[in-house]
Amino acid sequence: MHSHLLSASEVQDLLEVDRSTIYRMASDGRLPAVKVGRQWRFPAREIESLFDGVPTSSPRFDPEVAHSIVEVMAGALGVQMMVTDVNGTPITPISNPCEWFAQRTADAEVLATCTDEWRVMADDLDFAPRFRLGSYGFECARSFIRAGSELVGMVLAGGVAPIGSPTDGFHKLDERQRHQVLDLLPAVGALVSLCAVRPQRSSK
Repeated sequence: MHSHLLSASEVQDLLEVDRSTIYRMASDGRLPAVKVGRQWRFPAREIESLFDGVPTSSPRFDPEVAHSIVEVMAGALGVQMMVTDVNGTPITPISNPCEWFAQRTADAEVLATCTDEWRVMADDLDFAPRFRLGSYGFECARSFIRAGSELVGMVLAGGVAPIGSPTDGFHKLDERQRHQVLDLLPAVGALVSLCAVRPQRSSK
């Protein structure tokens, strides 16, 4: 790499993480970045230095398999869904995004705020899925993903309008549909655990 600025897409390809993770890491200073207008740009030389002396290891998830699972379930349940790691960092793109979210997928501030909320959800060890109201007026629920007895990620279902809310642009579910989402989320988490979580290799 030469001494120039990389786009978020180029850094995403290099680090193999979701675009929203790149924006959040730029916002909180974990990635060297400068704001050019509304866009983040990244000094290539400093991004390259992140790889110096860092051993490679297999990620815990197969992102394509995880994405395939939530893509099917999101459409069937009528919600937006994604998989994150245990810290709330996105592993898959959002499947079946609500209209409001789809219009803001490139907004770094929206993505950073949502990712912070997902991190809080990851820290809450109440295992029963329940809908929680977020900063932007829609609700999300989550179920944990396990590797044996270890918690390694979450399945998030969201973009849901609160009951009785007149807000347009969100997925609207009646009470029966909301209960169906909450009932099935643990099963989706278990399916991701079985199909997409890679065994942790011991380091010797």
